[in-house]
Amino acid sequence: MLDATTRSGGTATAPPRATATELVVPTLAPVPVITPVAPAVDAPGGLAARCARVLRSPWSRFALLVTLLAAAASSVLLFEPQKLLADGWPPQLGGVTAAAVFAVAYGLCTVAFVPRPLLNLAAGALFGSQWGITAALAGTVLGAGIAFGLGRILGQDALRPLLRGRLLKAADGQLSRHGMRSMLAARLFPGVPFWAANYCAAVSRMGWLSFLVATALGSIPNTAAYVVAGARASSPTSPAFLIAMACIALPALVGTVVAWRKRHHLRRP
Repeated sequence: MLDATTRSGGTATAPPRATATELVVPTLAPVPVITPVAPAVDAPGGLAARCARVLRSPWSRFALLVTLLAAAASSVLLFEPQKLLADGWPPQLGGVTAAAVFAVAYGLCTVAFVPRPLLNLAAGALFGSQWGITAALAGTVLGAGIAFGLGRILGQDALRPLLRGRLLKAADGQLSRHGMRSMLAARLFPGVPFWAANYCAAVSRMGWLSFLVATALGSIPNTAAYVVAGARASSPTSPAFLIAMACIALPALVGTVVAWRKRHHLRRP
């Protein structure tokens, strides 16, 4: 058998063998990476920031104060706490617990513009002289502190720029510079409404401690007189009742005279 070189008459070159086997590796497509999307944050001047600024503004806080006071006054008209004078205190409460509950209710009622003389008479009629005076004084300080705090936090920034009149500036200056003495006189003078003194002091720069101490000390004579009058109202000719009425009338007379003589201080520019 002749090989390829003999038949062709020459030398034939055999085709080269494949030296290596080429492997074709399929390439995988890149897997997309999903990154979590952060929640949208408002810009500094976004809607949320503007709403927060509006809610923190002085007039928004003042509107909240007016709303709270209106709701408190409406609740007083709805629940009619003056019925305690006719119906008496709930029988399940007695002693110290009843006096403490009455003190809290007293304070809340003063914030809702219920006149203190009515509450003092009720304290005397319900608890007698001793416990009535204690509960009424505690309620007086509590109510004054609540009103002062509400006025200071929610109303001061909005109302202070409005103190432009001569009389308003004079009253503000008197309370800011001589807070203890001025508030003590306001509490001793029965003609100054309790709520008005509270909120005027809150708008001024009077300190908390001076306000509360002056309220506690200045309210003792008037509160005690009304409580004793309420406790002895069933015997209007008794000496205790007559002395109590005299103690109510005398400070009013003295306060009127002092206010008349000191009126020029408020008229100074």
